[in-house]
Order: sequence, then structure tokens, then C-alpha cells
Amino acid sequence: MEKYAIIYVSVTGNTEKLAHAIGNMLPSEDCVYFGKPDGKALEAGRLYIGFWTDKGGCDAGLADFLATIQKKEIFLFGTAGFGGEEEYFNRIMENVEKKINDSNVVIGRYMCQGKMPVSVRERYEKMMQTPSMKTKAEELLENFDRAVSHPDDADILNLEKAISLCTSK
Repeated sequence: MEKYAIIYVSVTGNTEKLAHAIGNMLPSEDCVYFGKPDGKALEAGRLYIGFWTDKGGCDAGLADFLATIQKKEIFLFGTAGFGGEEEYFNRIMENVEKKINDSNVVIGRYMCQGKMPVSVRERYEKMMQTPSMKTKAEELLENFDRAVSHPDDADILNLEKAISLCTSK
């Protein structure tokens, strides 16, 4: 197998959980780097790059790192507090892929829902007190409660499937 690196940014631990799952799937002796964005990761031919969703894409720090990568195979993975709709996940992935130099090849991608901090739920609960926001707040609270268990075992299994598709090439 080609040498690889796993690079990720995680605020709530969701994307970090996926990064560790990837590390457990692949031969550890071929891993040249595991951690936050760092130039050391660029020694690998294949990069597994993870992010949390920030304003419909990745955070600015990871976007800057993506711009430095050239002539690599990239597998993108990410988490988003709002989940369940493949179309939404695809839009996020497309936004992140726009940050990647054309000399690279995106060999695969995976995205799933991730839990959010309790402070987000508290914000939604406050919205319930405003009559015009009540319906929207109820939807947001339902989504928050669905997200609490994610990434779960099914998410990890789906990640494994996505990884196996690109590693068998």
C-alpha cells in the first residue's frame, strides 16, 4: 500500500472519531502522519482529510492547508450537525473540493451527521420563546436530538465501505 497521512480538524470530537476509525482500518506501518494540518503530512502520496462543517464548507485553517496540497490522492471525510440529506452533504463536499488544487485527485469522500454542543440546543430552546420562530425551533431541536448519537456504528461502517472502495483501486 502507498504511504498515507490522516489529517483532520475537529471541534466536537466527531471528525476525530472518524479519523481514528480510518487509522484503525489501514495498515499502521504505512501511516506517515496523523493529526492536525501540518506540512509533514505532505510526505504521503495519499491524504485522508477530515473536517467539521463551518458555514457550508470547511474552516478557514483547513481551507488554507488544502490550497498547499499538490499532486496527491485525497479522500475527504467530514461531519455536519445537520444531517440525513445526501444533497446537503454533497453541497458541503463540493464547497470543500473547490479549495483543492486541480493537480490532486479526489479518490473518495464520506460525510455523516455529528453531534453538536449543548450550547446549540440551549440556543434553539430560547428560540421557542419567540412565537414566529417556534416551528423552526422545533425542527432544529428534533435535528439536534437525532444528531446526539452520531457518528454511530452505522456511520463508521459506511465510512469503512467508502474507504474500501478507494483502497481496492
